Amino acid sequence: MTKRHIALLLSAAALVGCGVAAAPATSSGKVHLVHPGESIQKAVNAAKAGDTVLVLPGTYHQSVKITTPRLTLRGMGSATILQPAAKATDDCGKRGNGICVAGTKNALLKNVTVSHLTVTGFPRAGVIAVGTDRLTVRSVTAAKNGVWGIAEERSVRSVYRQNTARNNGDAGLFLANTITAEQGANDTKGTLIENNRLENNRIGVTVRRLRSLNVTGNDVTGNCAGVFVVGDENKPKTGALTVRGNRVAKNNKYCAKTERLPFLQGSGIVLTGTEKADVGGNTVTGNSGTSPLSGGIVLFKSFVGATSEGNRVHGNAAQGNSPADLVNQENAKSGNTFQGNTCRTSKPAGLC
Repeated sequence: MTKRHIALLLSAAALVGCGVAAAPATSSGKVHLVHPGESIQKAVNAAKAGDTVLVLPGTYHQSVKITTPRLTLRGMGSATILQPAAKATDDCGKRGNGICVAGTKNALLKNVTVSHLTVTGFPRAGVIAVGTDRLTVRSVTAAKNGVWGIAEERSVRSVYRQNTARNNGDAGLFLANTITAEQGANDTKGTLIENNRLENNRIGVTVRRLRSLNVTGNDVTGNCAGVFVVGDENKPKTGALTVRGNRVAKNNKYCAKTERLPFLQGSGIVLTGTEKADVGGNTVTGNSGTSPLSGGIVLFKSFVGATSEGNRVHGNAAQGNSPADLVNQENAKSGNTFQGNTCRTSKPAGLC
C-alpha cells in the first residue's frame, strides 16, 4: 500500500470519526494531513492542483494563504480552529486576516474550496478572497473578527453556503467589486449566498457594487442591519440580482455612525442606489429603530444622490417592523414596484 493510499484511508477515518461525511477522493488528488502543532501553510505550499489539505482537530495559531488552483482546505468542523499568531510573519497574517485566497489582476484563481473549520479573533477578516473564480466557502464559522467574517472582492461565480458568521466588527458576509477604488458594479456571473447564518454583526450581508448574484435562504438576525445591497453614482449600478427566501428578524442591535453611514438599528433589507433587484418571498419581522435606514424592507435614498430604479418588491411577509414594514424613499417615477406583500404599515401609505 502506498503512502498516498494510507493518507486517504486515515483522512476518511478521521472524517467519519468526527461525524463529517468523507468526500470521495479523486484519482488525481492527494491528501495532506495537518496535525496540531504543524504548519498548515507548509502543507498548502506542498499541495498541487486537485489536492486536499485536511486539518485535524486542534487550535492553530497561524494564517494561511492559498494561491494554488483547485485546492481544498478542509477542517474537521468546529474542532478545527484558526486563531492569530502571537506575531504574524506571513503576508496574510500581517494584513490581519485568517485565510487568504489570492488570485491576481491578470489571472483569477480558480476552483478553491475552504470548508469545515472556524476562524476567529483576526483583526481584519476571518476569510478573504481576492481575484477568484468559482470559490466555494462552506460550513465555515467566522466569529469575532475585527472587520469582516468572510469577505471577497474582484471575484466571480463564488458559492457561500451553510456558513455561520457572528460577532464580527462589520459585515458577517461582505462582497464587493473592489474595496479600495471607486468604479461601477462588477458582474459576478452568478455568485450564490445561500443558507448561511448571520448574527450579531454590524451588518449580516453586504453586497456592494455588484450585479448578477443571489442572496437566498439565509437566516439573518440580531445584527444592526440585516441585508444591505449598496450602489452609488458610478455606472453600471448595483442590480440585476435577487434577494429571496431569507429570514430577516430582529436586527435591532445599535451601531454608531461612521464616515459613510448614520447610526444603524432596526434595518431588515435595505436597497440603496440599486436597479432591477428582485426582492421576493422573504420573511422580515421585528426590525425596529429610529435610524434613517430603519424599517422592514427599505428603498433608501442614497446620500450621494444615486437613485434606486426598477426594483421589484413582491410576495414578502413583513410584519412588526418600525417605522414601517415597507419604506420607499424614492419618487414615483423611479419605477420601483411593491406587489403582493403581506404587511400592515408602509411609508408612504398604500404599499401593502
